[in-house]
Amino acid sequence: MVTATQFETEQTAARRDAFIERLFQSALGAFDIFTIHLGDRLGFYEVLSADGPLTSVELAARTGTHERYAREWMEQQAMAGILEVKETPGGNGARRFCLPSGHDEVLAQRDSLNYLAPLAQIVAGAVRPIDALLTAFRTGGGVPFAAYGADVREGQARINRAAFLYQLGKEWLPAIPEVHARLSGASPARVADVGCGAGWSSIGIALHYPNVRVDGFDLDGPSVELARTNAGQYAIGERVRFFVRDAGDNGLAGQYDLVTAFECIHDMSNPVGALRSMRRLAKDDGAVLVVDERVGEEFQPGASVVERLMYGFSVLHCLPSGMADQPSAGTGAAMRPSTLRRYALDAGFRGVEILPINNFLFRFYRLLL
Repeated sequence: MVTATQFETEQTAARRDAFIERLFQSALGAFDIFTIHLGDRLGFYEVLSADGPLTSVELAARTGTHERYAREWMEQQAMAGILEVKETPGGNGARRFCLPSGHDEVLAQRDSLNYLAPLAQIVAGAVRPIDALLTAFRTGGGVPFAAYGADVREGQARINRAAFLYQLGKEWLPAIPEVHARLSGASPARVADVGCGAGWSSIGIALHYPNVRVDGFDLDGPSVELARTNAGQYAIGERVRFFVRDAGDNGLAGQYDLVTAFECIHDMSNPVGALRSMRRLAKDDGAVLVVDERVGEEFQPGASVVERLMYGFSVLHCLPSGMADQPSAGTGAAMRPSTLRRYALDAGFRGVEILPINNFLFRFYRLLL
């Protein structure tokens, strides 16, 4: 007969063993993320997608890398099931590897909505200032955005690029009929894109609405330089401009038909101040749109994989970045709808409408003037 104590001991042992297995799998996943980051940054996936199957000698030659490192990376990727092996005689240097069908879209096709290689770059950037993060935990301070380097800045831009270029103007803004009509009209409309980052949201709006002029604002100089470079790839002329400037400047008040903030309010130390500035930028008959993370109304452990992902980013980057300037609201990536509603009311808005736009990662809020 099994006693209650024995049963509890067996349960504890089973839970322990399951957790050991989970940590082991997590370590494998971490190695996958960082080796994907290497392959992405070195151009391995694009070359394999275009020219594969390739040997390590061929991959190294096409990418300007060292064959021994290329071979070790290819073998690791095959062990992880990311690449497939095409065996050929002649030893290690003659073994051929390729990206399987489907994997190439995720890792090499940057115009696909399923392109996720930049996720590895963001994760790599998020752990870069780990020593500073440890200090922040102990002191209550923060970690400045600049401390995360180019990987967070560029990875965030790259992972949102396709959605901003191909969904923002085709699906998201048309779901707000009066806004879509104003931007589509013959009379030129003006848009202010607050926290524009690398500019893909501003560019996406301009590409889909030919009569619109977009001003992108961000306080991070390297992001604005990147935005200007990105805009130069498209024939949009002076219709999109980017500024290292506080959007709260009183000289900009009441000039914009639409004011947007994409996935940035939760990162700000003073979100109420930012929303107050957005309200001031909008014309009396204008619109204010905030797009942020799709987390639940309340904290509930294990609620969704999206919320688990957001908490990971929040612990490593979003919260410490937002805590770098004090005083700070300390929002973090898990900014719930009730939190944004409170911020919006404090900023002088009448209310918040959650728009019926279905998206796996984002929730869309219209702030009512």
